[in-house]
Amino acid sequence: MTSEPASARFSVLDRSRTREGRPDGEALRDTVRLAREVERLGYHRFWVSEHHGVPGVAGSAPTVLAAAVAAATRTIRVGTGGVMLPNHRPFVVAEQFGVLESLYPGRIDMGLGRSVGFTDGVRRALGRDKDAADDFAAQLDELLGFFRGTSPTGAHARPAEGLGVPPFVLAMGEGADIAARAGLPMVIGDLRNRDRMRRGVDRYRDRFRPSPWAAEPYVVVSGTVAVAATPEAARRLLVPEAWSMAYSRTHGTFPPLPPAEAVESRTMTAKERARYEEGLTGHIAGTEEQVEHELETLLKETGAQEVLVTTSTYDRTALLDSYRRLAAVASRLR
Repeated sequence: MTSEPASARFSVLDRSRTREGRPDGEALRDTVRLAREVERLGYHRFWVSEHHGVPGVAGSAPTVLAAAVAAATRTIRVGTGGVMLPNHRPFVVAEQFGVLESLYPGRIDMGLGRSVGFTDGVRRALGRDKDAADDFAAQLDELLGFFRGTSPTGAHARPAEGLGVPPFVLAMGEGADIAARAGLPMVIGDLRNRDRMRRGVDRYRDRFRPSPWAAEPYVVVSGTVAVAATPEAARRLLVPEAWSMAYSRTHGTFPPLPPAEAVESRTMTAKERARYEEGLTGHIAGTEEQVEHELETLLKETGAQEVLVTTSTYDRTALLDSYRRLAAVASRLR
């Protein structure tokens, strides 16, 4: 059974979503600017993501982007949400995080996922098969071995060896079991399927084995949280991402984010409309008071120690305002 924590940390994952009519590079610069702002607002971590060959996402090299974020900030923890381990050799990943931790000691997190490229073309370009994710547990063990200096290869990942970069497992499907067996903190989403999330959290806690990395379970719940002056304004924050998701599921490609007003004026097919409306539901969105109540419920149901907010929208000013308002909510929940 889950239990309510005494307090919860709040962190941010930014996926460097591109916007209609704007260059990809701007999305990356927006990510760095956002990191500075959320540091000032008191968030605990700022993470970046990995996506390959996706028109709507500029973040394809998370350790490179994390280095830029760490260089532009001073105190906030910086990491990845995550590096998709099946796409890379564990030795190289260890070296990259060893460099990051050496440059920014005590501030780097190593969030790791088990996804592979979304399309056959991307997987061929990466030199990976669709079933590469099946070896994630072994890849994870190999990666951690390079930090401990216990790799059976005899190779030494420098400067990673001996460093304590905190690893996290992004749990989708069997990821909760892998995190529990490895004794690592777990990041679990999404907020739209609370029953599944609660089952994953309970399964993780029940099966957790203490490790040199974590003495007890640590749960991070992740998802979209949108806060605005009115419920209608908060809902509009969700519109661009809901449309992009609907488009990807009906056309097979994930596009840049459009302005909310452009989406609302579009004529949609019945299938697109159904996907779009589905994409607007299940998130935490509303006024500060409404969001505070929903987050209290979420934390009570899951016993999570941390909330990782993953909101994306076209209007960057409205997005920053949402994070400002959420910071005020978080201060009352601590």
